[in-house]
Amino acid sequence: MSAPLYGLVLAGGRSTRMGADKAALSVAGRTQLEQAMALLAPRVARAFVSVRADQRAEPLRAAFEQIEDSRENLGPIAGILAALERHPEHAWLVLACDLPLLDGATLDRLVRSRAPTRLATAFRSSHDRLPEPLCAVYEPASGAALAAYVAAGGNCPRKFLMSADVELLDEPNPRALDNANTPEEYASAMSALADSAAAATRRVTVQYFALLREQAGRGGETLETRARTPRELYGELARRYPFSLDAAQLRVAINSEFGDWSATLRDGDAVVFIPPVAGG
Repeated sequence: MSAPLYGLVLAGGRSTRMGADKAALSVAGRTQLEQAMALLAPRVARAFVSVRADQRAEPLRAAFEQIEDSRENLGPIAGILAALERHPEHAWLVLACDLPLLDGATLDRLVRSRAPTRLATAFRSSHDRLPEPLCAVYEPASGAALAAYVAAGGNCPRKFLMSADVELLDEPNPRALDNANTPEEYASAMSALADSAAAATRRVTVQYFALLREQAGRGGETLETRARTPRELYGELARRYPFSLDAAQLRVAINSEFGDWSATLRDGDAVVFIPPVAGG
């Protein structure tokens, strides 16, 4: 029987090469840490963020359950080992927080192909065919092996996987595990995301109220759009209907919550454009 699966986002790094906290950088309208947790949480029983002791009270990380590194100056391997020691009866789906191109399909492939009888399940890098340790499942038995590796002076999780009994998979998306360690890598990832978002078609439901309802001649509709944000969607609709109100005069709600005009639209979203109330 497979051990239950917990999740860990590694966010305890010092971001030296980036020059800014990688966990706090923006991707798809939220921070990289929030994005990673949003991908991870639905696929595990509990999700944690890995932190250094001096990061525990930092607001972004404090919003999530935490596991503090039990060893200093070991890099990401410290977070993985701390998780295995904290809950040794669980397997761990481990993600780095700096994978801006990671997608749900890649994680689903990893979880679906998990090999519980081996120490870990990981992807082969699309760049060098070596194991990718920072998007991988570590089984409970890997805890003792990883502790022995660290006790012998090792600190590289990739080298650990290279010498361990690991199930290796091919990446379904060859760029999904491109990490962003430097400003240049982050800019490249943001460009790739922008290109993908621009090309993608989303199916959204739109509701109109008051004056907009009169001018559109309907209370709502479901449509296919390439608009990436509510602002772009309203502009697209304003070219279709004789809307007399500027976006600045409206409020927008996405999935029943007031939202930002620059938020990223996703397939299946419900969008409401709300005009000012007369006499309010």
